[in-house]
Amino acid sequence: MLNELLFRFASWLDTFQSSTDLHEALYMYSWVESAHVLTLMLFLGMLLVIDLRLLGVAFKNIPASKIVERLDKPMMIGFIVMVISGALLFYAIPVRSTQSIWFRIKVVLLIAAGVNAFLIRKMTRSSAMKAWDNDPVPPKRIRVGAALSLGLWTLVIGAGRSMAYDWWDCTKELPYFMYWAAGCVNEMAAFEQ
Repeated sequence: MLNELLFRFASWLDTFQSSTDLHEALYMYSWVESAHVLTLMLFLGMLLVIDLRLLGVAFKNIPASKIVERLDKPMMIGFIVMVISGALLFYAIPVRSTQSIWFRIKVVLLIAAGVNAFLIRKMTRSSAMKAWDNDPVPPKRIRVGAALSLGLWTLVIGAGRSMAYDWWDCTKELPYFMYWAAGCVNEMAAFEQ
């Protein structure tokens, strides 16, 4: 049922001429994709510095709050532009994206990374942070969150990069489970008959 809803939504988006125009544009699609990758690097560069401090691996002599405070704005700007450009990339190729197992994995990982980021942000903005702000190694729950952050974002990048390949495209002959996992609605229907 979810696969059918997602497929219908993607098919509806695909009917817009602006979606086709963006995908087939000589330069615009490449610019949007470049903006997505560059702001991903900006966002992840800032996040890496913050996470390394929260892991207690680097910048141990700088208070964690100072690093978070100074890098938060550029990191959030990178994140916002990255999300907007990512939404435009999805809009340009909605059906293929929706029927990509890598896109689906990426979305699940993005949600997990977002929840983790929210929890870390909450912990680093609380008054309890003052107790460990200058410690070279933060408490274990902070270190675990920072390690999860690095791991989740590494997996998000891997899944995003894998979207370019057609290992499990709906046009190939696949086991039923892969049709289901990738959201290949038409192929699942044919398989069931």
